[in-house]
Amino acid sequence: MNKEKYYISTAIAYTSSKPHIGNTYEIVLADAIARYKRQKGFDVYFQTGTDEHGEKIQQKAEAKGITPKEYVDEVATEIKRIWDIMNTSYDKFVRTTDPHHEEVVQKIFKKLYNQGDIYKGSYEGLYCTPCESFWTESQLVDGKCPDCGREVEKAKEEAYFFKLSKYQERLMNYIEEHPDFIQPESRKNEMINNFLKPGLQDLCVSRTSFNWGIPVTFDDKHVVYVWIDALSNYITNIGYDPDGSSEEFYKWWPADLHLIGKDIIRFHTIYWPIILMALDLPQPKQVFGHPWLLIGNDKMSKSKGNVLYADDLVELFGVDAIRYYVLHEIPFANDGTITYDLIIERINSDLANVLGNLVNRTISMANKYFDGKVIKTNIDTDFDKDLIDKVNNLSLNIEKRMNKLEIGAALDEIFEVLRRSNKYIDETTPWTLAKDENEKEKLKTVIYNLLESIRVCAISLKPFLPDTSNEILRQLNIKNEEEIFKDNLEYNTITPSPLFQRIDKEKKLEEIENLK
Repeated sequence: MNKEKYYISTAIAYTSSKPHIGNTYEIVLADAIARYKRQKGFDVYFQTGTDEHGEKIQQKAEAKGITPKEYVDEVATEIKRIWDIMNTSYDKFVRTTDPHHEEVVQKIFKKLYNQGDIYKGSYEGLYCTPCESFWTESQLVDGKCPDCGREVEKAKEEAYFFKLSKYQERLMNYIEEHPDFIQPESRKNEMINNFLKPGLQDLCVSRTSFNWGIPVTFDDKHVVYVWIDALSNYITNIGYDPDGSSEEFYKWWPADLHLIGKDIIRFHTIYWPIILMALDLPQPKQVFGHPWLLIGNDKMSKSKGNVLYADDLVELFGVDAIRYYVLHEIPFANDGTITYDLIIERINSDLANVLGNLVNRTISMANKYFDGKVIKTNIDTDFDKDLIDKVNNLSLNIEKRMNKLEIGAALDEIFEVLRRSNKYIDETTPWTLAKDENEKEKLKTVIYNLLESIRVCAISLKPFLPDTSNEILRQLNIKNEEEIFKDNLEYNTITPSPLFQRIDKEKKLEEIENLK
């Protein structure tokens, strides 16, 4: 049977420096979605990678006394290392310095030039080097770059331009006819009101003031500027070629989801759709501009010295604790906050108390009362139905959330069932049942129901906390991975082992302070 395909991509990380936890959030979010879709039987292709050209990189390489290629090789290796530390299951890690990508980008540029969508002119404006963007006086905020707040400088150079204006009305109509194309809604309104309605200016797509880029084949003074180079990665790496694309391309395109930060939504919902229109290709089904992860109320920035790195956090708290924090704490449409205090609170309240405690005490009771061998009996308690119904509704509740990309809310659905299971222990008081020989069968049912609830929750957790999920299933010594309450399983040789230890907050914060 042919599986339904699902192509998800992250933005490609810029290789100017090591990614912080705010950048890393995106790959973890994409990974949870990709793993969930695989679990649901989709044929998933999950692409990520690095964006490696541009003036900023050329300058950084010169400052270090190495070539730009040596510089990006170093940073790309570091980015991939962090993606791997976070246990992300990408299918392909792409780089814009890959020879195949460069060759196809040159063909795309030439095709757009040949058909009159790209023309030669010159650019005069205020230029921000870190953002690699030209701005007009009216776009500046307090005389500085509206994106990053840094100084801009006057610049003039010959350049090729892409006729965005030619496709403006067509894009406007497309967005109106496809209400789910840009998510969340607030981002869509921002694009329409701030960019499309005031009118699009043609886009600078080549540069001559630096040479670390893909050369324009028919004009060697120019290199292809970031938009056509970086954005094309979504198609060059799955077999697109203006001279004839591969079967793989027709299998995977259009992408089902481009997952990107809200700060680059303009490039993915205006520039990229118009490039695709000019190439006569279908649009991605959805572009989701996720919120930011803030330190307190501030955006992370090296200049402010408030940057947290994923590998450091993993060293302190473990992979799944950090995965849980970033997936759970960032709302669907609003920025989230990360601090050491908040991470510790969340680990203690959810992972140690709700999840870890439930698994440990249930398996310990199964061992204490039944030597680790538990099967379902026909003697029920008054509280069974409510718990079993919650377990059986879990899969559908998660699906509703995941279909809307409400990842934190999907995790909440699982933790609701875990909390209900803890309450079920308080309601049924197994320790009281254990004292009465006549209640032995009822006790067996209680422990069985708890083990089943834990098994289903462990399977449901797999996309979000893969290592924890596998560890719970190992402790349960069971291979059945159906997300439904089963009456006929046999639990045998089960072994408790702590999943998450409670953290002494004061002690941990002191340890972190000393490490600094």
